[in-house]
Amino acid sequence: MKKVGLYFGTFNPIHIGHIIIANHMVEFSDLDEVWFVVTPQSPFKVKKTLLDNNHRYQMVLEATADFQKLKSSTIEFNLPEPNYTIDTLAHLSEKYPDGYQFCLIMGEDNLKGFHKWKNYDVILEHYELFVYPRISEGKTEHRFIDHPRVHKVNAPIIEISSTFIRTEYKKGKNIRPLLPDAVWKYMDEMNFYR
Repeated sequence: MKKVGLYFGTFNPIHIGHIIIANHMVEFSDLDEVWFVVTPQSPFKVKKTLLDNNHRYQMVLEATADFQKLKSSTIEFNLPEPNYTIDTLAHLSEKYPDGYQFCLIMGEDNLKGFHKWKNYDVILEHYELFVYPRISEGKTEHRFIDHPRVHKVNAPIIEISSTFIRTEYKKGKNIRPLLPDAVWKYMDEMNFYR
């Protein structure tokens, strides 16, 4: 049974912080692989700053190419909108009925709002959560702190955001060290975020 951590995000663009956290999760927990699940552009909320799904997927592909235990996934591209995590998990469990155990990877900030997620109780009943530390406001609900399916992984705290990268790049700042080389090349060649 392969234990797969699902790391959801728009990855617009994917940066070294994402790779550091995913790699830490796969090396320092009992996860066998981490799949970057690229969240699609919602047809209802067209954001000018959000690149096309396939370009963001391509950058994740480039970023994970040298990491055997890190994969990229387009699973949400063909699911109905809006995408709820519970629906994606159900779809994955149907698609891979044998040999895979899926888990969620989330930042501590997301855990603090987890009780607001659609069917969060069903998620907790069937799936484990792997939580990495984030600097954020608010408190984690008591019921999640000692929950047997919630695992805190002592990963490095990474304070890099895709928003920061896009904003500063547009201003002409050199943000190249924050991106995997292949992602930087792709972004630069395609003239993204300028």
